[in-house]
Amino acid sequence: MRKTTILRKALTERRAVVAPGCHDALSAKIIEACGFEIVQVSGFGIAGSLMATPDLGMTQMKDILDVTWNIIQGVKLPVMADADTGGGNAINASWVCERLIQMGAAGMNIEDQVFPKRCGHLAGKEVISAQEMAGRVRACARVRDRLDTDFILNARTDVYGLEGIDVAIERANLYLEAGADLAFIEGVSTRAEIEKAAREVHGLLSINLMDGVSGVRTELVPVPELARLGIARVSIPVASIMVAHKALLDFFRALKASPTGILAGQTGWLTPFADYTEFLGLSEYRSLEDEFLPKERLMAKYRNPCGSK
Repeated sequence: MRKTTILRKALTERRAVVAPGCHDALSAKIIEACGFEIVQVSGFGIAGSLMATPDLGMTQMKDILDVTWNIIQGVKLPVMADADTGGGNAINASWVCERLIQMGAAGMNIEDQVFPKRCGHLAGKEVISAQEMAGRVRACARVRDRLDTDFILNARTDVYGLEGIDVAIERANLYLEAGADLAFIEGVSTRAEIEKAAREVHGLLSINLMDGVSGVRTELVPVPELARLGIARVSIPVASIMVAHKALLDFFRALKASPTGILAGQTGWLTPFADYTEFLGLSEYRSLEDEFLPKERLMAKYRNPCGSK
């Protein structure tokens, strides 16, 4: 079964499928190893990990596509890409949609912010007109229908923080009518508003729980309760980069503060070297080397103790 078909089937069951965000191929592989069904690319995470910048629209579309390609190749899960505003107008957005389908993405998010966009939980957002966004959706839907009808087009609106839940629901329904498969209202604050959106959005709905720990600005509603409301997807987009940030800060602060300059024996800080390389599939690579490389070359390669089996 194609990854697009797997994703579409999971979402149409409306059981609040959790979509953790990843910022690179390694974080995607970890999410996969932990048993999640789908993974989404985090634009917030790419901005931080690739450029060390806030998510303020400074990441170039080529960078987003390159990182997304690496993620898709690194996991077997369906991957939902983050296309931000689509790189410009409806024509740009349709081009990005075509590239993502061709590289094997199972779906994409596209939003109605003005470019340069910013993280949905940051102040200062602006949105384009609802009709202009509907045009972006129609253009992408035409590409989807031509290349892969199971590809998921997720239309995000950021109007909630500017005009409230009623206008956000109106936009979500307009985008679904324009051809989106899934609607995403960014920044909904309360359980009551999530329940209202679940009742009044006429199609599949995605909810954003940010880090899954604090919710940032969103009231955290347990996933089983969201499933009972018929929510299709639960996004937890920023956790991977924020967990990585804390772990790296904690470790290197401790290393810097150590009187000896090392943390000898404190194994709780990290994954053992052998376990980490095995997680990445080193034994599989070694098997391929044994099968295909000349024996004399292998003997020379592994005389170095650091490369020993």
